[in-house]
Amino acid sequence: MRKLLFVLLAATSLSWPVAAQEPVLGADLPGLLSFARTQSPELRAMQAEADAAAQRVGPAGALPDPVLRVELMNINNYGTDASPSLLPSKVGETKYTLMQSLPLWGKRDLKRDAASADARQADARSEAAWAELAARIKATYAEYYRAAGNERLSTEVLGLMARLEQVSQARYAGGLAGQSDAIRAQLEQTAMRAELIALDGEKRQIRARLNALLARDSAAPLADPLALRPVPPVTTADAASLAERARTRNPLIQAELARVAAAQKNRDLTQRNRYPDLTVGVSPSQMGSRITTWGVMVEMNIPLQQESRRSQEREAEAMVAAARSRTESLSQQLLGDLAVNLAGLEAARRTETLVKTQLLPQSELGLQSALAAYENGKAEFSMLLEAQRQIRKARQEVLKSQVEAQMRLAEIERILGEDL
Repeated sequence: MRKLLFVLLAATSLSWPVAAQEPVLGADLPGLLSFARTQSPELRAMQAEADAAAQRVGPAGALPDPVLRVELMNINNYGTDASPSLLPSKVGETKYTLMQSLPLWGKRDLKRDAASADARQADARSEAAWAELAARIKATYAEYYRAAGNERLSTEVLGLMARLEQVSQARYAGGLAGQSDAIRAQLEQTAMRAELIALDGEKRQIRARLNALLARDSAAPLADPLALRPVPPVTTADAASLAERARTRNPLIQAELARVAAAQKNRDLTQRNRYPDLTVGVSPSQMGSRITTWGVMVEMNIPLQQESRRSQEREAEAMVAAARSRTESLSQQLLGDLAVNLAGLEAARRTETLVKTQLLPQSELGLQSALAAYENGKAEFSMLLEAQRQIRKARQEVLKSQVEAQMRLAEIERILGEDL
């Protein structure tokens, strides 16, 4: 009997499957992230928009297309008997004017710089979309791992209760215990089976969410997760250095900084519009079949509508101020979220350490004591059940704290814009 009870105690250890050499999709987090990076239609759309923004940089600083004007003059040839004609050689005179607009005062460079800032903003938003998607995948994978771990733990507890039922039946047959012990073991097994049904439903829901993030069919198969990522040794003491990394690496902040740069260039361009642009041209004139005269032209706009331009300048200045305020607000929000998640990560790691080093060993000792007492007839079966529940609760706490740390880590990495 003692040998059987110690076998039952060993069965309470939560065993995890060994990783295969080539894990299928869902078994590990890097495989999911790699799949999402190449298959996500949202990312492809953002990258296409970034490519489109990059193609606008060159045209933004290019000269406008030249303009060719053809004027047919004296098409009735001074009222002679000849029929009016639209052929250059048949009219009195044909004037050709080739004109080219020349934006001055560095306006082309400002337009190019503004377009470059827009392109950087589009790139940063593409990276922000990936950071957000990756964080959601990491968090959902952690939930998937928790559900799978709870399912494995419940399955093992179900097996343990089945063996305890055999022990109680044997003790009842020997007149050492009442039949109620076996009934309680059966009730506990029924409760475990109901819990397994709920956990299976939870896993299916999480799988559907994970497949949606991967742009796959909701019913597509996913392997059970094998392991969580190692958690880097970061604490709240690293808040200052991580905040500096977030300021320089976070894609949303970089997008807002690019928006500020674009607004500043557009403001400068608006101010340069106070000054006129030039249009130059050359005008050959044709009479009959030959060119008889040549002319040149210079044209400029006269910026008389100063009040209108001042309004445009004030608008541009307001856009710069708005972009700066938006950047500052976003930075403060992200840095606040960073501090919150650092604190949450540290608390989860401390909880895991406490449970592993104190609560779990104490629960195992309690189960050993209850098993020995029940074997000697000095404890009720209810004490054995309570000891089993305590060790199960402790293992669930370990799993919960590990998953909490992973979710906090995913948020920290989203804020940083890169993996730790």
